[in-house]
Amino acid sequence: MTDLQLETLKYPIGTFDCPSTITKAMTEAWISILEHFPNRLEQLVSDLSDKQLDTPYRVNGWTVRQVVHHVADSHHHSYIRFKWAMTEDNPVIKAYNENTWAAQHDYNQPIELSLLHIKAVHAKLVHYVKGLSIEQLQRTFIHPESNETVALTKNLGIYAWHSNHHYAHIQELIKREGWM
Repeated sequence: MTDLQLETLKYPIGTFDCPSTITKAMTEAWISILEHFPNRLEQLVSDLSDKQLDTPYRVNGWTVRQVVHHVADSHHHSYIRFKWAMTEDNPVIKAYNENTWAAQHDYNQPIELSLLHIKAVHAKLVHYVKGLSIEQLQRTFIHPESNETVALTKNLGIYAWHSNHHYAHIQELIKREGWM
């Protein structure tokens, strides 16, 4: 496998490239992605067998099951990051090792609880973000791994991208394997 093929499998929609100016239209589009993602994901994975759920989306990648559980955990963290940024001045958030989390025993359980979690977290996040003003969405947090100050508008874009990113991992695997 070439480096380009591996990169395409890792990033089927490319990496997140945050625009230098984030418009209201972009923010609304990102909110829409987050609002509709839980149902799109559920429709994509609901008919997969356990064998299919336990198939990695790429060599040395996570299984579909792990991806679903990861999205639930990651987007839960995102929601909390929004709340921290709104309740503290430029807080340093808590980072976590995604691979260590994915190796935990709960990532082997059925995906139904994580699908419900994603629905609940996204409903809460979308409701919360829709209630914030443009000024409030400029509030920030610090990510300790990069020491980057991240505005909530950017975080919104990151998680809209993250939703589409992992959806594409699963969708491309389904196409490659002919599971449609």
